[in-house]
Amino acid sequence: MTRSPLNCSSAQKRCWAEIDLAALRHNLGVVRRLTGNRAGVMAIVKANAYGHGLREIASALAEGVEIFGVASVAEAQIIRQSLPKAEVFILGAALPWERDEIVSSGFIPCVSSFEEAALFNEACGKGRIRVHLVIDTGMGRMGVWQDDAPGAAREMMRLPRIEIAGIATHLPCADEDEAYTADELARFEKITARLCDEGIRAPLIHALSSAGVIRFGSHAQGMVRAGLMLYGVSPVPGFQTQLHPVMTLKTRVTLVRDLAAGRSVSYGRTYITPGAQRVATLAIGYADGYPRSLSGHGAEVLIHGRRCPVLGRVTMDQIMVDVTGPEPVVPGDEAVLIGRQGDCEIPATELAEKAGTIAWEIFTGIKGRVERIYLHGSQTK
Repeated sequence: MTRSPLNCSSAQKRCWAEIDLAALRHNLGVVRRLTGNRAGVMAIVKANAYGHGLREIASALAEGVEIFGVASVAEAQIIRQSLPKAEVFILGAALPWERDEIVSSGFIPCVSSFEEAALFNEACGKGRIRVHLVIDTGMGRMGVWQDDAPGAAREMMRLPRIEIAGIATHLPCADEDEAYTADELARFEKITARLCDEGIRAPLIHALSSAGVIRFGSHAQGMVRAGLMLYGVSPVPGFQTQLHPVMTLKTRVTLVRDLAAGRSVSYGRTYITPGAQRVATLAIGYADGYPRSLSGHGAEVLIHGRRCPVLGRVTMDQIMVDVTGPEPVVPGDEAVLIGRQGDCEIPATELAEKAGTIAWEIFTGIKGRVERIYLHGSQTK
C-alpha cells in the first residue's frame, strides 16, 4: 500500500486517526456494484461522517455521489460551506425554528405527516420546496404509518409549494431478520407502486441503508443510503472482505515500566500482575473515545505488529498494556487501537464487541482531540 498524507505528518502526534480516502472510494465502488448502478447514492455523513471528518469526507465523495445525508441543519450548513452546489438531505425531523433556514438554503427535508408538509408550505412564501415523504413500515421512529401513506401523499400534493421529490422508509433489521425485511420491502414497494399509479411519481425512492444494500441490492430503486459500509465496516457477517477499512486509530507509548509480581494496575486495582511484567502506558483514554467499557474485557492493541493486552481500567487519558517479551518497546513507539499493523489487525467490530456496543458507536465516539490525518494512495489487498 502506498500512502501519503494530505495535510500533516503523524511523526509528532500523541493520538491520531489516519483516514484512507482511497479506501473510502473503493467502498463507494462496492455500493455501485451491489446495486448494479441502477440507483443513485446518498452518502450518509452525519455525526461528523461517522467520526471520520465531515468536511473532508464530503469533499472526497463529492464527485461520486448524488446527495449527502445529514442529521441536522448544522451539519447541512457545514457541507454547504465547503460544497456550495451539493444536494443535502436532512434525515431527521426539523425543529420549528429550523424550517426557514432549510427553505432559504435549499436543503431537502423529510416529512412524516401532512401537518409537517403544510408548515413547510407556509414557510416557502412564493417559492417551492422539495421534500421526501417518510413512510413507517416498521421502524417506529418517524414517518407516516404505511396504511395512511397514500392518503397523506394525496393531501400533500394539494399543497401548492410542496414537491414530493422522494419517498423513503427505514429498515429496522436488515442485518438481523431477512424474512421480515423482505416482507417489509414488498409492502413498501406496493405502496410506492400505488402512489405512482395515482400520479405521485417521486424520482427518488429509497429504503436501503448499508445492510439493505448488501443483502437486498436488487431492491434498489432511485436511491440507496450508504453509511457504515462506506467507512469500510460491514454490518452483515461474511461481507467484510469486500470492504476496505477507512480509519486506523493510533497512539504512542509514553512510558515503559517493569512491574514486579503483585503490583496493581489502574483504578480499582482490578488487575494485579501475576508475575513480573513490562507495562507500557499509552496516550489514549476514554476522553479520546477509547471506551471505558473495554476495561477487563480482553481488549488488545498492536505494537510492533503483535497483540498486547490492555491491563486494568481504561482511564480518561491513558491506558496500560502488557508488552512483556523479547522485543523492546520504548516511548514514542506507535500503537494501533483500530486497524492493521504488520500482519495483525484489530477491526472496529472487534473493539465494539468487547465494549458491548456496535461499530457505529465506536466511530462516532472518537473525540475531537484525536486529530484526523487524511491519506491518499493506491489501496492494495
